[in-house]
Amino acid sequence: MRTLHRSLRSDPAYQAFFALRAVFTVAPVLFGLDKFANLLVDWPGYLAPWIDRIVPGTAQQAMYAVGVVEVVAGIVVAVAPRFGGLLVAAWLGGIIVDLLTIPAYFDVALRDFGLLVAAIALARLAVRYAPGRRGPA
Repeated sequence: MRTLHRSLRSDPAYQAFFALRAVFTVAPVLFGLDKFANLLVDWPGYLAPWIDRIVPGTAQQAMYAVGVVEVVAGIVVAVAPRFGGLLVAAWLGGIIVDLLTIPAYFDVALRDFGLLVAAIALARLAVRYAPGRRGPA
């Protein structure tokens, strides 16, 4: 068993899975929590006006809801990366749609597309390396 674990740690695909899982666990939780503090950026400014008009409450209140979803998504990635990777990818898809409707944020939308692809890669790698399995398939 120890040899299997050691061989997994040296497997480049497993290393990629581990790195993606760590990033997509920590980043959504941290950014989600920051939606309540606005320390990194003024998050309500990233909400497209058309979305702000259709969601109840203020843009900041919408960011509170976004923060909760992001924290939950990060926890889901930690616990169930196959599903969590797809959840994060779908969430990023929504963020991209939001950002593409705000002309000043096309560059951020492009970055988030790269993150979406990485989240899908995490979900695909999790098929092989997710916890609860008896090792690589």
